[in-house]
Amino acid sequence: MSLDAIDRRILAALQENGRLTATELSERVGLTTSPCLRRIRQLEDAAVITGYSAVVDQTKVGLPVSVFVSIKLERQREDAMLRFETAVRRWPEVVECYLMTGTRDYLLRVVARDLSDYERFIKQTLTRLDGVLSIESSFALAQVKHSSALPIVGD
Repeated sequence: MSLDAIDRRILAALQENGRLTATELSERVGLTTSPCLRRIRQLEDAAVITGYSAVVDQTKVGLPVSVFVSIKLERQREDAMLRFETAVRRWPEVVECYLMTGTRDYLLRVVARDLSDYERFIKQTLTRLDGVLSIESSFALAQVKHSSALPIVGD
């Protein structure tokens, strides 16, 4: 799907505030309500918009600890990678997972209540998965910036 300037304005506005009414959104992007809704539906159908969610403060829900975990697998074969990725998708503590280049295979962001909660995750979950060669944890001291909004630029 090719995005024009109006599509980009719609996306930028929804990223800023996903709770805008159709009327508010259409006014912001310079369309009437029906064509604006039609464009949103097209963006959803093309999977440009993949969902809507609330941004939740992890500290206020009792998960103040963020840990970045580098994983190296014993083998970088497709079956081993698929097994690892399937397992990671089931673990609610893992909020992000990336396949990486370089010396490590995966980078995870894990959230936890405290150090002992993270230790439990490591001992009872991550180390029990076959094929994990090494685990390296880095604890975030403070979150300097967090955004799920992409820098959408106009045409």
